[in-house]
Amino acid sequence: MTTSALAKRYARAILELATEQKQVERASKDLNDLAVLWKASEELRELFANPKFTAELRKTVLVDITTRAGVSPLIKNSVLYLNDRQRLPVLPELAQAFSELAERAAGTLRAEVTSAAALPERYYVQLQKALEQATGRKVTIEKKTDASLIAGVVTRVGDQVFDGSIRTRLSELKESLKSA
Repeated sequence: MTTSALAKRYARAILELATEQKQVERASKDLNDLAVLWKASEELRELFANPKFTAELRKTVLVDITTRAGVSPLIKNSVLYLNDRQRLPVLPELAQAFSELAERAAGTLRAEVTSAAALPERYYVQLQKALEQATGRKVTIEKKTDASLIAGVVTRVGDQVFDGSIRTRLSELKESLKSA
């Protein structure tokens, strides 16, 4: 089973439980917070990758982290379960898969907006309103930056991409000049 398929499988199971307990939003936030912590801490990843550390120590560290972070019992138990199965490295993908599944279940679309530099918050608010009017669904904006765009914005909503970047415009101009 591929890692992403594994992450989706765990995400579906956690979503079912979170839905039953009416804790989907909290579960999503808790998973995302733990995934950010996992990605940011090389020491934490080393602790779970290195066999010289005991399972008991790993569990103690996880209990401490989840307690300090104030995560829900559902997510705490889920993370401990992942640890027992030596699947903790899948946590970032699981958090992403959970968010996507929860949004789909709630009828929400995710729009990935990539710009060359950070944009003012009012731009994102206006874009969100426009996308909600165009799609008739609630839209969540995921903000990214990519300096290689030079300027402009690339917006991805589902399978559709709206590319208004200078990089693309320059590439199109280059191709048209070549063919002329």
